[in-house]
Amino acid sequence: MEDTFASSGKKLSLADALKGASGLALDGKGKSLAILTSGGDSQGMNATLRAVVRMALSHNMRAFVVREGYVGLVQGGDQIEECQWSTVSNIIHMGGTIIGTARCKEFMERPGRIQAAENLIKAGINNLVIIGGDGSLTGANIFKEEWKGYTEELVSTKRVTEAEVAKCPYINIVGLVGSIDNDMCGTDMTIGADSALHRIIEAIDCIVSTASSHQRSFVLEVMGRHCGYLALMAGIAGAADWVLLPEQPMHKGWEDDMCERVKQLRQLGKRLTIVIVSEGAIDTENKKITSQYVKSVLEERLHHDTRITILGHVQRGGKPSAFDRAMGCRVGAAAALSLLQAQGEVPPTMIGIQGNLIKESPLMSCVMQTKKIDKAMEIHDYNAAVGLRGDSFRKNISLIKRLELSGKAGIVPEGKKLKFGVMNVGSPAAGMNGAVRAFVRLMLFHGHTVLGISNGFEGLLSEDECGVRPMTWKDVTEWSSQGGSNLGTNRTKLTPQTMPEIAAKFGEYGIDGLLIIGGFEGYESLIELQKAREHYVAFRIPLLGIAATTSNNVPGTEYSLGCDTALNMIVTACDILRQSAHASRKRVFVVETMGRYCGYLPTLAALAAGADVAYIFEEQFTISDLQKDVACLIGKFQDGLQRGLILKSEYCSENFTIDFMEHLLAEEGKGMFLTRSNKLGHLQEGEAPSAFDRVLAVKYATIAVDFLIEQARNSVGPSGRVSVVSDESAAMVGIQGVKVETTPLSKLIGVTDFEHMVPKKEWWMSLRPMLSVLSHHSDHAFVGEQIIRDLMNGNGTKSHSSNSEHKIVASPSGTPLVERD
Repeated sequence: MEDTFASSGKKLSLADALKGASGLALDGKGKSLAILTSGGDSQGMNATLRAVVRMALSHNMRAFVVREGYVGLVQGGDQIEECQWSTVSNIIHMGGTIIGTARCKEFMERPGRIQAAENLIKAGINNLVIIGGDGSLTGANIFKEEWKGYTEELVSTKRVTEAEVAKCPYINIVGLVGSIDNDMCGTDMTIGADSALHRIIEAIDCIVSTASSHQRSFVLEVMGRHCGYLALMAGIAGAADWVLLPEQPMHKGWEDDMCERVKQLRQLGKRLTIVIVSEGAIDTENKKITSQYVKSVLEERLHHDTRITILGHVQRGGKPSAFDRAMGCRVGAAAALSLLQAQGEVPPTMIGIQGNLIKESPLMSCVMQTKKIDKAMEIHDYNAAVGLRGDSFRKNISLIKRLELSGKAGIVPEGKKLKFGVMNVGSPAAGMNGAVRAFVRLMLFHGHTVLGISNGFEGLLSEDECGVRPMTWKDVTEWSSQGGSNLGTNRTKLTPQTMPEIAAKFGEYGIDGLLIIGGFEGYESLIELQKAREHYVAFRIPLLGIAATTSNNVPGTEYSLGCDTALNMIVTACDILRQSAHASRKRVFVVETMGRYCGYLPTLAALAAGADVAYIFEEQFTISDLQKDVACLIGKFQDGLQRGLILKSEYCSENFTIDFMEHLLAEEGKGMFLTRSNKLGHLQEGEAPSAFDRVLAVKYATIAVDFLIEQARNSVGPSGRVSVVSDESAAMVGIQGVKVETTPLSKLIGVTDFEHMVPKKEWWMSLRPMLSVLSHHSDHAFVGEQIIRDLMNGNGTKSHSSNSEHKIVASPSGTPLVERD
């Protein structure tokens, strides 16, 4: 199978890829695993638990839960419980961990660990998944290293038999990181960090309205004793005026700098002040900076009416975000697959996410790297600590420092000043306003002029004096928290008839560069402007686009602004529907999402909401497929299911509409369940931006500022006018893996399906088989995201590069299933 696909080099549809992958499916018969949660709880643990259990069961592997963490492992008995499929039903939306977590002193001592080993051996379990922090994972590693000694002692004392030990001669361990602090190396995000950031941003939004009313200052204390991730990202997303982090100790006299910054912003017209303090914030003399001290500084030096809000465990609580649910599903499924594929004893590993890929790394390498950070903090080597946290953390610190300077007016010689236009094109999307805000303020800091163009190209051509206007610092106050498009937007496309008039307007306003923030229509507009450079001098300026659309269908980025907000809104709506079903007769809900021909929203929402199936245009289906899905759903109701949930994209099929699906289910489910349909419509566009979308908006806008200034400055001719026609000067900015970067339009055109307004290659398609397996709704076995991705891309299932430093761990057939560092 591997050689067939590897040699063909042919790209496959998802259906064909699944057929190819079916021969690689693993059979876990005779194997078992247990999963426990340890240390502090975090949102998303239940989604992870569900994925581990169901992925194991789908491969005939027995699955157990250990209640109350290592305490349950030591106590044994009914604390170790075998799972059925229904054991983990209706938990994906719950915060915390349903199996409990606790810190266990007994497990820290050898007798306690021997007792835990005895309990596992008697249950026939020698595979363990641990969800916890670095302390919990270090304990797991010790447990594995000492396993042989435990078995020898247990046999010699006749607490277990040799036959029992023969079934568990070793223990394999996979670690997953559950922590709201996002303080573990080896993964870009830990389970729960995104949800905690949601809680903080929700609090900031509430604070802003009351603080602005009274022109107050607020000091917001967030968790992060040794890691400033939450404070840092909340500072970027929440537009804070000052941020204090453990990794960036405040220098002597920092109070003066903070007060000067706050005073300057008030003079610019800002009515409130937000200072975010990480609970571990310190100064260069290693003295703790408390929120109370910051309050006293603002009151005594600026005479501000100041309040303190300490969020505390609010950050751990509430429902998990869509990201944490989806990530929990992905790492949980990968953990089960890793243990399924293990032949004999294997080293302990940790599974996390890097960029948009699931990554498996040596467990103790990640733990030791994390402990190096703790050591660097202890000896006050903060530069080393920041470096060890990774490039992304370092860049985010640089970004927050840059934003802190944005209130200062830049000084540029009159002849060097440039004018940049910014407009929204397409449907409104959360994050548009945040991107405009950051773009305007950073451009003003550099001393340039920003022309805000209202209502897209229609506003440019209108005679309304407000259609094109210079933007000021105050104009965009509080925009980051507002959904929609304050500039105004529409889907009007460029035509050959309007091009001369648009060129004339560009010349009239002296636009030296253009930023379009919008959807697929904005992307197409940039392509048309670049083509028109041949005929119109006015378009020979830098052209840049930021993808902002709920559909997430613009090439050049894995995430567009607005798609995370829309996803969270859909998942919240599904949670509400689920609750209504529990309060009445059994029901099936058919929910239609936006996205047109792009299936991103229904696919990710279905994964995060625990839906039964998601229908999308990219994966064509027939009436036979619908009949099979209905039969499967009926079977689940007969087994005790209380509610069903089906998602579909709005253009998934011309004939199989939401009404058709509702009627089909109503007819087939007579006497068993009721069917209701829901079109979420424009609710998906109007919500306040999520934390992710706010941060992404700032990052995209920052790249846009640097790109446009550099391209314009390097293209000023003898006449003093900008003139550039290179391919590199017309691009889209986006996130690809871990990098936020620009991609020339010329490279994107060939990978675009213009008829259906989607990229030809969509990263999330490899998640669909997992969705089917976790919902007990597929004839296909899920064998890993990377295998599906490789088969669809025609790469076979071999390593991407002969120079790769990664070791590929193979299944019995020789096919690599999980990539390890």
